[in-house]
Amino acid sequence: MEENLIVCMERHSGEFSKGQRRIAEYIRDHYETAAFMTAFRLGETVGVSESTVVRFAAQLGFDGYPALQRAMQKLTRSRLTSVQRVEVARERMTDDEVAQAVMSCDIQNIRKTLAELSEDQFRETVEGIVSARRVYIFGAGSCQALASFLAFYLNFLIPDVKLITAGGEAEILEQIIHIDEQDVMIGISFPRYSSRSAKTLHFAKSRGARVVAITDSAISPIARLADDCLLAHSDMATIVDSLVAPMSIINALLVAVSLKRMQENRPVLSELEELWETYKVYQPFREDTADGDVL
Repeated sequence: MEENLIVCMERHSGEFSKGQRRIAEYIRDHYETAAFMTAFRLGETVGVSESTVVRFAAQLGFDGYPALQRAMQKLTRSRLTSVQRVEVARERMTDDEVAQAVMSCDIQNIRKTLAELSEDQFRETVEGIVSARRVYIFGAGSCQALASFLAFYLNFLIPDVKLITAGGEAEILEQIIHIDEQDVMIGISFPRYSSRSAKTLHFAKSRGARVVAITDSAISPIARLADDCLLAHSDMATIVDSLVAPMSIINALLVAVSLKRMQENRPVLSELEELWETYKVYQPFREDTADGDVL
């Protein structure tokens, strides 16, 4: 269900029982807290049974309470402050559970991303990147690291890649002033969504460029601007964004582009290897070197 949860509850408000109205009121006023409650805990908090909570989810058109909970978390992920994220993490895990909880969440994010990935959309995205005159890449905040990683490797694979350094809006526009319909703009944005990402992609689209969005939801600010949209789960309400699944999508894109341009890139990559060897760019490794010794 892509409809905003608050709007959905308002639309169904005339159908609610007295207990369901209490649930709706609590979610509307405290969705940051409700998003991470079990059905039993939510019912206990508002004074109704767990079954009433489950029926409330069904009344709204959700396939069970977990689906309603995900809708609440969509509202929450883009609006939680850093302090609230830490408080939510403390409620969900103890100090002894952190590694297990975080890594398990990352694994689930990758599994869900793979299960929902559109192969047709993925192939179209790769074709657009390979055929572009120039590929622009932008990510703000924590997504800047993903953008830098993508640009670093894409530079080896296609002739013209431009990483847009996150700055003020004027500076960003200056860096993409020449973008047009021959180019591709790749935008990366995950909650909390950066307004600069949406504005940058909006400008690129206004110039006729093909827009690729790597984000978490079809209703995220940049997804609505995209010609190609690759969705990756990033569910983790903590101070640190879970960007493992987005990184996996980016890895897949890079491998797909490298295979698509294998013949064109072979001479370039061979020349790079020779240059790296000539200028001793990388430290050689020998098994007989003592631990800590430097050749």
